[in-house]
Amino acid sequence: MNKMVWQHLTSPEQLQMLKESSKQNPVLIFKHSTRCSISRAALDRLQRNWKQEEMKSVTPFYLDLLKYPEVSSQVSDDFEIQHESPQVLLIRDGKSVYDRSHLGIDYRDIAATATKNDHVKN
Repeated sequence: MNKMVWQHLTSPEQLQMLKESSKQNPVLIFKHSTRCSISRAALDRLQRNWKQEEMKSVTPFYLDLLKYPEVSSQVSDDFEIQHESPQVLLIRDGKSVYDRSHLGIDYRDIAATATKNDHVKN
């Protein structure tokens, strides 16, 4: 089964929780603009390529940045990344080890980074 099971990121408290959780297993954050066709295409492509058996240790979080702009800003601040949309971050040990936006979002790169042992930020 390849269906992604999204957790919805809606509060700063959840952000703190997912940072702690990332010390056990990687966490993916997808920042989505519901008004942007590029964001929709990136989301669809990620969901289509998702292989649950390969990514079973990764918890994916979906952030509607238009609905929760304060959480989106907190993500940028906490992980010291420039805000973009769409944007994917892979969090491990409370830090962003991968962040890409727009057409740079690539499932294979995410999967490779999620399963890597080193924690080098790309």
